[in-house]
Amino acid sequence: MTTGVLRNPDFLRFLTSHVANELGANISRVALPLVAVLVLHAGPAEVGVLSSLQTAAFLLIGLPAGVWVDRMRKRRVMMVSDLAKFTVLASIPVAAALDVLTIEMMFAVALIAGMSQVFNDVADQTYLPDLVSTAQLSDGNAKLEVVRSGAFLAGPGLGGVLVQLLGAPRTIVATAIGALASVFLLASIKAPDKPPADVERGPLLREIRAGLSYVWRDRLLRAFVASSAIGNLCVSGVLGLSVLFLAETVKLSPGVLGVLLMSGGVGGLLGGLTGSWLSRRLGTARTTWLAAVIGAPFGLLLPMTEADWRVVCFAITSIVISWNATLSNVGQTTYRQTVTPEHLLGRVNASVRFLTWGAMPLGALLGGLVAQQIGVREALWLLMIGRMMAFVPLLFSPLPRMRDYGDVVARP
Repeated sequence: MTTGVLRNPDFLRFLTSHVANELGANISRVALPLVAVLVLHAGPAEVGVLSSLQTAAFLLIGLPAGVWVDRMRKRRVMMVSDLAKFTVLASIPVAAALDVLTIEMMFAVALIAGMSQVFNDVADQTYLPDLVSTAQLSDGNAKLEVVRSGAFLAGPGLGGVLVQLLGAPRTIVATAIGALASVFLLASIKAPDKPPADVERGPLLREIRAGLSYVWRDRLLRAFVASSAIGNLCVSGVLGLSVLFLAETVKLSPGVLGVLLMSGGVGGLLGGLTGSWLSRRLGTARTTWLAAVIGAPFGLLLPMTEADWRVVCFAITSIVISWNATLSNVGQTTYRQTVTPEHLLGRVNASVRFLTWGAMPLGALLGGLVAQQIGVREALWLLMIGRMMAFVPLLFSPLPRMRDYGDVVARP
């Protein structure tokens, strides 16, 4: 049975904009830290700060961004955000060519690009219900996850190759071009960019509180937030150290490093492709729960990685955790889009992102500081043990006793 979501031309344009944006972003996942390590000779703490600043914006402006997005046209927000990201990322190769690139400049670029991403992500999840029907939301989210995972799969490998051929600073150009291409693809969508809901607007703090309160009152949303925050805290620390770990501790070349970082995309791609199938047979809630439980212990393989047959430890961990994360993202996003009133959706999405993604800069910073003190491999052991505990909050939620989200709640 198909929902026909791919027969919607505007959804296809929206999906293609994600291809351009996500591919560029995942190329920079290799290129940006390699600029810091290879060009500026940054150490673990500086790499940790750089990774932290890429997501720090969720802590700084995540909550007010939800209020502002609810007050604006969603597609316009995404286009302006992509233009801002294009501008700041394009400055890196220019500065490198002029020999004026500094680690402080890279910190500033990471922070500004992260702020643009906050608005883009909040508007993105709020915009999808404007393009597809409620019955198509799960399938639409799954297709978007396939794109994200495919980009996660292809981007690092392509980034590693481009770094070897062009050098790390010039490779950043690919990321900037992806953001610019996304602007034109979003502009080509034919459906009107709906104006914000006509509801009474209150003071900023009161509207922020409304989004947070909605999340807190819903037991399942509350458990999802706690579980995701724990997982993101630990995994962001791992991601922040991965390039340094593979390049300096395991001593792999940039090309091999990129291929290994691609492996996570395999799991994400499998999650996106199998998510709808598993949800139909097991139920949306059961699928989310199953993924969380199965994925927990595999993280312990990653710190065992060595420059021999044990490189598969990194790949296996990345595949399983990404599969788990993709199924979880599809389930959680569909649940929010289904149960949240339209005029609150931007604030609820922003509240969830603030609480879950806000843990990421803390995790990246923590990972860098811990690695500086006890070593990179030892820090990875601690982070992956913490990652195992991410499913615990779900034990005390309604999720283990549920089959489908829609059987319990429906969007007002």
